[in-house]
Amino acid sequence: MDTIFLAALIIYLSLFIILGIMDVKKVKNFSDFVVAGRSHGTVSVTMTLFATIIGASTTIGICDTVYSIGFPGIWWLMFGAVGLILQSFLLSEKVRGIGAVTLPDLARKTVGPAAEMLLALIIVISWVGVIAGQLVAMKNLISLAVGNDSTLISIIVSVIILLYTLTGGQRSVVRTDKIQFLVIIAGIVISMIFLYTVKGDANAEIFSNIELLNKDYTPVNLFTQLFVIGGVYFIGPDIMSRNFISKDKRTARISALAGGIFLIIFSIIITMIGMWIKVNVPADQLSGSALFYIRNVVPRPLSILLILGLLSAILSSTDTCLINASSIFTKDILKKENVGLVRVTTLVIGILAALLAFGGRSDIMSLLTGAYSIYTPGVIFPLTVAIFCHNRRHLHKEIWLIGVILGGMFGITSTYLIKIPAVAEFFGKSASYLSLMGMGVSLVISLLSIRGKISDAEDETSNDTEDEISDDTEADTSTDSSEAK
Repeated sequence: MDTIFLAALIIYLSLFIILGIMDVKKVKNFSDFVVAGRSHGTVSVTMTLFATIIGASTTIGICDTVYSIGFPGIWWLMFGAVGLILQSFLLSEKVRGIGAVTLPDLARKTVGPAAEMLLALIIVISWVGVIAGQLVAMKNLISLAVGNDSTLISIIVSVIILLYTLTGGQRSVVRTDKIQFLVIIAGIVISMIFLYTVKGDANAEIFSNIELLNKDYTPVNLFTQLFVIGGVYFIGPDIMSRNFISKDKRTARISALAGGIFLIIFSIIITMIGMWIKVNVPADQLSGSALFYIRNVVPRPLSILLILGLLSAILSSTDTCLINASSIFTKDILKKENVGLVRVTTLVIGILAALLAFGGRSDIMSLLTGAYSIYTPGVIFPLTVAIFCHNRRHLHKEIWLIGVILGGMFGITSTYLIKIPAVAEFFGKSASYLSLMGMGVSLVISLLSIRGKISDAEDETSNDTEDEISDDTEADTSTDSSEAK
């Protein structure tokens, strides 16, 4: 048992509990709890956005991908950066101006209640699996750090995540994200510098193997990831949740742009770490993830910092998924704006995800995590069309919903049904394009749902209605103050 790491972990997590307790007094209504009072500036939003993006898949997963296919593994995060930068120029101000609280709420304001419910169900179901996946990664990481099975420690850490999330809500998530952001950056950046300076004997070989495409990553993969990965960063649930906490439109736009620039830099750093491992470490020396190997290469204090950085990446994604999933379930499915109910929902979702993660039910977890594949082909283009048409064009709602459903069906087929031999034989070589086909179908149908222009009189009525809804929301959240306390 690594007592030094455990001591560092206890001190680190205790800080989060303290922050959660401190934020309880600041939560006076539903808006405070769910969107942190919409009061955060550019630096704060950029830090929490970056911390939210960097999770197990974008650290541990990227290094494994690079070890497998080489430098082209960088494209995952590069396309994410492209999505964020495009969002900054095309969407951020529009979305922030609509004044939504959650992504399904955005769908309600731009399309209608049916769209809200459909997106809410997709996101909540899939995010239970996403949270469980993060917890599994956390368990594996802690097991390596302490040297034996860490189920009990992982459960304790999971409880701590639940505690600070359900006490302080989005406020606590944002505050802890800032700390986690700094630890992530410190652990990853210092480790890369050490590998390429102190352990840089094979640097020339590493740089000679830098290539953007190879036999394991073809132009087809490039084109597919541009839309599938870039699309999630362009208008994904996690990303947009940071837009909603911004204090104004300008903050939302600049934060997305800064986040994209940070992501470009980070993608180079994490990819170069993966390349160092690929060139210096034979496959038979690896036990588990490639990134875990370097904890044995770097000095002891840096090893602990690296593990805490990777753990921070996991925590910052997990707590964001938790608060967003519970907020969506409460507001968009139950149609309630009650802080106490969000806290209960956070507890329930957290327990369910933990049971999936620690109960050995990886098949169910994979099923739930794979449900996110519905979102990419089914939602990205239709929701983008709805945002651009808001207060400008009418939408035929039934046709729009058909676009979401058909696009999602392509996603389901590409993830699950393609495993059925008859289905795989039917699609043949086109099976690898199913997600792109789904995105194309949903785009075409959502464009077909566009009707005539909204008249000036209708526009004024729509704006008045939104103002009334906003006023009613403020009144409701104000009366909810006592419940929050």
